[in-house]
Amino acid sequence: MSETELSVVCKSCGAEVSPYVTECPYCGARVRKRAPDLERKDGGFEAKQSRREKRREQKRRQKAERAPRAAILGARPWATISLILIPAVAMLVRIALGNQLDGFGGVLVPLDNEWWRFITAPFAYLSVGYLFAVGLALALFAPGLERRFGSLPTLILLVACGALGTLAAYAIADARDAFEVIAGGNGIALGAIAAWFTAAAAEARRTGEEVDVAGVAIAAAVILLLPVVVPTADFWSGLAGGLVGAVAGFTAARVSSPR
Repeated sequence: MSETELSVVCKSCGAEVSPYVTECPYCGARVRKRAPDLERKDGGFEAKQSRREKRREQKRRQKAERAPRAAILGARPWATISLILIPAVAMLVRIALGNQLDGFGGVLVPLDNEWWRFITAPFAYLSVGYLFAVGLALALFAPGLERRFGSLPTLILLVACGALGTLAAYAIADARDAFEVIAGGNGIALGAIAAWFTAAAAEARRTGEEVDVAGVAIAAAVILLLPVVVPTADFWSGLAGGLVGAVAGFTAARVSSPR
């Protein structure tokens, strides 16, 4: 048998005893209810870990694997800060200049060959309340994406959610021959929520942890219902952005998961 490690302390006499005994050899006091099961490992015998101990060990290994990545990323979620700060500054500039939303980045249906508006529209806001709702969703969910995947991939993903969501909303509005302005980042916000949830759910299946489904559902419902109170927040833009985020989060989680 491999060398015994004295790691259990007798509560009666204070002596260190073997973790493989049930009674203290010095005072006879009972140390534990039953001796641990042994398993052969590396030519010797070791105490067999319980399921709870195995889960804890797996969590410690995963945390140690994520530590170097977190050190590289730093403490500040730069993608989240950028996605909140850029539209806030743009809205202040638009108000100061007295410009209309369709002339300051929003998508006007029908569109006149200005395809760059699909990228700028998610950063154009009509009201502070709309910006606050999207900014709060990003502050809650986007930093978790940055910790998992990095700031630059998160930024690219969420900009893609907003742009593709706006494109989907424009295609539906154009097919209906509607005349409307599409703007705001509900596609970005719902994309962040969906990407975080799919990535967290994939990780929870590996670690045995639970995901706050109720909180995610409430946040997603708030973003989806924004078109009810904000004219420029298109329902299809948010839904399409959420689908893009869900697919990207699920794919990234599968690729980055340990085999």
